[in-house]
Amino acid sequence: MSAVARSVRPFASRVLSQKLPLAAACRVSPAAGFPRGSVRSFSQSPFMELKKYTESHEWIELAADGKTAKIGITEYAAHSLGDVVFVELPAEDLEVQAGEPVGAVESVKSASDVNSPVSGKVIQGNAILEDKAKFINESPEGDAWIAEIEVTDAAELDSLLDAETYKENYAKE
Repeated sequence: MSAVARSVRPFASRVLSQKLPLAAACRVSPAAGFPRGSVRSFSQSPFMELKKYTESHEWIELAADGKTAKIGITEYAAHSLGDVVFVELPAEDLEVQAGEPVGAVESVKSASDVNSPVSGKVIQGNAILEDKAKFINESPEGDAWIAEIEVTDAAELDSLLDAETYKENYAKE
């Protein structure tokens, strides 16, 4: 919190707690006196749920622009694979359909394709993984994304799993 906010808060609290003239006392709440939209709400909008999951353990996180997204493997998948030794990244401008491979991950245990959850065009692969494939074990759902794509149809995200449903599904495995 900034120094200005710390110094204004006690003053604002005293002013609001003072007895107001009768006209002002008719207000239902202090928020009613503020212009619409100026009061902060801390509830989460369903539009803010940008990360979705597939049953085959990939995730996709839609960027704020609603057009680009990052794709990677889940923590569960990274843990199941073990130590990752190689990540095959997609070529730029590759057109992919939902369910088609967009890359692959090889570990000491096995190899697995990474399928695109939605249709789109690859913007770039994560260059960090070319030199440091093990990074995918450290941050599979964070900075170790595999591909960034331009999403063709954002409506395809509706058929994917939210975090809670995904966790319930893999808990059964």
